Amino acid sequence: MLLELKATKVARKEIGPHHELITISPLPSGYGMTLGNALRRVLLTSLQGSAVTAVKIDGVRHEFSTIKGVKESVIDIILNLKLLRMKKFSKEPVRLTLEAKGSGAVTAAKIKAPSQVEIVNPELYIATLDSGGSLKMEMVIEDGAGYSPALSRDHSELEQDMILIDALFSPIKKVRYGVEDTRVGQITDLNKLNIEIETDGSISPYDALARSSRVLKNYFALFDFLPPEEEQEDEEEAVATAEESSYTPVETLRLSPRTLNALINNNIGSIEQLEEYSERRLMNLKGFGKKAMTEIQEALATIGRTIRTGEAESEAAAAKPAKKATSKTAAKPVKAAKVSAKAAKPVKAAKPVKSAKKAAPKLVAKKPAKKVPAKKK
Repeated sequence: MLLELKATKVARKEIGPHHELITISPLPSGYGMTLGNALRRVLLTSLQGSAVTAVKIDGVRHEFSTIKGVKESVIDIILNLKLLRMKKFSKEPVRLTLEAKGSGAVTAAKIKAPSQVEIVNPELYIATLDSGGSLKMEMVIEDGAGYSPALSRDHSELEQDMILIDALFSPIKKVRYGVEDTRVGQITDLNKLNIEIETDGSISPYDALARSSRVLKNYFALFDFLPPEEEQEDEEEAVATAEESSYTPVETLRLSPRTLNALINNNIGSIEQLEEYSERRLMNLKGFGKKAMTEIQEALATIGRTIRTGEAESEAAAAKPAKKATSKTAAKPVKAAKVSAKAAKPVKAAKPVKSAKKAAPKLVAKKPAKKVPAKKK
């Protein structure tokens, strides 16, 4: 059974910095696994990001070299640069520079970046200099998606002493999803999808999920073969049916478990059904009391809705007998006219008198017949 999309809600819960749990519920049976798997694949492979793709270090010709006065080797420095995360606001490649002298640790905070680039993790450790040591380098920043090996990119415009780096453009650190069972009213075979997303800080988890859904939407649009006219008709029919059969689950009111179970056990699964009940009818339901009534009234008031009051019910009840009375009074004169017409006939009025005379001798004859056997005994 398919649900209307407006019944599905998306909720967010922050777990930590750039780490959120996003819940989508309710979903039709099987849709939790379908959507969760598709979104996870897109999040890990198809989101755009920025990364260091090449680096040039003074006095270094290849990545297997060492630098005088620097504790780390060139390979260690390159591995640290792979963890550098940034926000890039231009499509063209951008170059960053770093210069450090003297003993101490070198972090990403010493990188000089133009206005088109914002370093997200300036606390990133890069290298350690000894006394008298120095480090000077130039980095190339590019945009991309997923993992990109160095040999797969065009590096014809780079200098010869540039060291190419395998780049990881994806802004996603971790993605995992889980599917749970849920219910809406009497429908019990529904899914709840939980997606846990952690990013590197260049994008929020919620925006990452929105971009991945847009990627899927663009690909699914390739299979939309309906002509524009039929598509518009289908949309109009869908809107009309949605307006006719609106269904808002009572779970959205966030009632207590006891009140919620009382409504569900009495076949009230939506707010629309609840609004059709009056206060008197609700109080007569099994497992329903004044406390539940107060809780429902307060919950409906928060969304601008109410149930029928006692006055509205009495007015509706008073209107029904009035209609019946008018119909009965209109019928009475007709019956009276018929009775008076029958009473006017002399023949029918004389019949009861004759039957009374015939019945009298029969009663007198029966009395002595019963007493005679009593005297003989």
